[in-house]
Amino acid sequence: MSEIKACLFDLDGVIVDTAKYHFIAWRELAENLGFEFTEQDNERLKGVSRAASLDILLEIGGLSLDEAEKARLAEQKNNRYVEYIAKMDSSEILPGALDFLKECRESGIKVALGSASKNAMTILNNTGLTPYFDAIIDGTHTSAAKPDPEVFLLGAQALAVSPEHCVVFEDAEAGILAATRAGMRSVGIGSPATLGAANIVVPSLQQIALAELRESFATV
Repeated sequence: MSEIKACLFDLDGVIVDTAKYHFIAWRELAENLGFEFTEQDNERLKGVSRAASLDILLEIGGLSLDEAEKARLAEQKNNRYVEYIAKMDSSEILPGALDFLKECRESGIKVALGSASKNAMTILNNTGLTPYFDAIIDGTHTSAAKPDPEVFLLGAQALAVSPEHCVVFEDAEAGILAATRAGMRSVGIGSPATLGAANIVVPSLQQIALAELRESFATV
């Protein structure tokens, strides 16, 4: 067994529920472009970068646009999203997340954020979560999107912890795959139907404690 020395967390859908704001902003953009974007469509965007998400959305709408127009639309969507998250506060921290972050820190386990979001600092500051992270790796620090392991490897490097001692908490298939490629163990937050590749799957951070996690990983 490799001792758990660090926990790395995705942001959207794990720590806070910003996924709903992404969906609303993407849906509004699709409506402006003349087609429907559903919650089922939105599942394809989880854990995916903004540029890649726009490509998926345009594919759904059957549209092909030049790079300049795509850049304009991506910025338009992000501006709308930023308007939503600017109003966030601590009430939007997901159940169990703050308690688990506190438990990690009290136990001497290092904590990092590993998110594709370029707005992570705004969200963390607005919800009061910034002090709970020893390192923050977001979309402004990475060049490759999940399932590339870059974001988690950078997080481990920033914490000075080797990958085999890290556990990743993710709500997206792409994030679980990124953790595996990084040589890290993973906890899926959500449904086993979509996160079956994770070592452990729980509905939320409210359903797991550090002692239980250590016990579960004793043979992993």
